[in-house]
Amino acid sequence: MAFLELQAIRKKFGGLPAVDRVDLEVDEGEILALVGPNGAGKSTLLKAISGMQPATSGSIRFDGVELVGLQPHVVRRLGISMALQHPRVFDSMTVRENVMVAATFGGERRATEGEARSAADDAIEFVGLGPRADLPVAGLNLHQKRFLAMAGALVGAPRLLLLDEVMAGLNDAELDESIAMVRTARDERGLTVIWVEHVMKAVMSLAERVVVLNFGRLLADGTPAEVMTDEAVVEAYLGTTGAAP
Repeated sequence: MAFLELQAIRKKFGGLPAVDRVDLEVDEGEILALVGPNGAGKSTLLKAISGMQPATSGSIRFDGVELVGLQPHVVRRLGISMALQHPRVFDSMTVRENVMVAATFGGERRATEGEARSAADDAIEFVGLGPRADLPVAGLNLHQKRFLAMAGALVGAPRLLLLDEVMAGLNDAELDESIAMVRTARDERGLTVIWVEHVMKAVMSLAERVVVLNFGRLLADGTPAEVMTDEAVVEAYLGTTGAAP
């Protein structure tokens, strides 16, 4: 049995399917990149797994537990967390206070204040925001807010981390730092990672497996080198088979 198994997942908005009968299996410990043209259904698929945008039909089983129909907070307590491209943070609170909120409610049970503070400080140090722990979040730049969102996703000991374009718009140094953080989270914290990404440098250097969506359907599945030279993938990105994306 796969760690995460999706069977015939559909998500419709009105009468239009954003995700159309996707089958996917993910093994524990994988770093899987989910790529595809804009509007391919990538973020929608992640949100279906997290419960943020419930699947219209199909099955999502996480370590044998059916997720379809569960509320997002229940999915989180089962061990699945998500960091979004546009971080949802409390600007009026400090960095530590933001992560403590996630730590209080993000685990299998509600944490005590002491437990939440300890878990928050650990996550803040991991993402490199320790020196800013007591500063208001309003003073952080976008890159730092994304690291803050990552810290919030890491507390509560999740087993599956969903990342939605968290590396978009970063400069080379920030990108390298983000890549190293995700790899370390998998290696040191035992996480499985599914990660929506457009930055091919990050995909080629970090992902062990790449799944491509196009018009809501699974187009390709393989190693980065295999997928990025697949003619169907090249055509989906560029409209031609003349060059790789």
